Amino acid sequence: MEVNGRGNIWFAVVNVYAASKKASAKWDAASKILKQREVQFHSCRTGGSGNAEQITFDACSAGYRKFLAVGGDGTVHDVLNGIATFVRWNEGRLSLADFTLGVVPVGSGNDWIKTLGIPNDISKAVDVIAGGCVSRQDVVQVGLVDPDDADLHVFDSYMANIGGVGIDARVCERVNAKKKEGKRGKILYVTSLLHAIRHRKPAGARVECDGVTVFDGNYLSMAFGVGKYSGGGMRQTPAAVLDDGLLDITIIPDLPLGRIAREVPRLFTGTFLEVPELVVAKAKTVIVWPHEGSSAEPVEVDGEVVGRSPVRFDVLDQQINVLVPES
Repeated sequence: MEVNGRGNIWFAVVNVYAASKKASAKWDAASKILKQREVQFHSCRTGGSGNAEQITFDACSAGYRKFLAVGGDGTVHDVLNGIATFVRWNEGRLSLADFTLGVVPVGSGNDWIKTLGIPNDISKAVDVIAGGCVSRQDVVQVGLVDPDDADLHVFDSYMANIGGVGIDARVCERVNAKKKEGKRGKILYVTSLLHAIRHRKPAGARVECDGVTVFDGNYLSMAFGVGKYSGGGMRQTPAAVLDDGLLDITIIPDLPLGRIAREVPRLFTGTFLEVPELVVAKAKTVIVWPHEGSSAEPVEVDGEVVGRSPVRFDVLDQQINVLVPES
């Protein structure tokens, strides 16, 4: 369903609020390089033009099928959601495989690109765009569900990288609040993690993976990923594969504060799964049910807090095309 021959022209969604509102200037530099590489593109900036998800949805309606997220992981999330929502509205006529997603990384975390191998450098990232090499990756539908019926979705979002429940989401809440104050950098994620651990509030939940209960008890945090990296380089799901059709699940049970603190460095070395108390699984569908009387913990998706549990994660049968470096 291509309109006006726009299907082969890149549409860049520029998040003007990324990189402490320096994204517009960085995009100006990137756009000059794209023109030098003779890459055809149109662009639209957030702000007065609307938010990134709505801009993407409208561009899909106008016939664009190739998108560049100019920003960080939150911008990638919004652009993916615009695409996935449009596909959902056109079920049977379009597939995620009809679309391609790339990135000009100007955010602070830029975790999604680490799994893809895309350089965190504007000029080199433009080289990837100009190269036009694509791969496929999974997309996860994340639904906040009715406490009595996991098939009744109260709210849906789509995930490109990693989501979490518990401390994961509390870290995102704090990081996003600090970003609004103008703070940036990897240390922001580390200090927010340590703050969340110090003020931890263990909650109870039952976790089902493909219909089988894999955990039932008190926990500190849960991570669900198709990508490896989150939180500025932390690896809670270091064995995740972008295109294997499965979510990697890592659950941190309620552990003593000292025990947690000793294992934090493993989050940055790729050895986190060696912690014996962790509950680890792979599944296509995951549901988190809070215990009766336990607090409904916040849920984050690609660094954005979307609500509170119960929550359901489903790896879609469709995969989206993503730009990757030439091998």
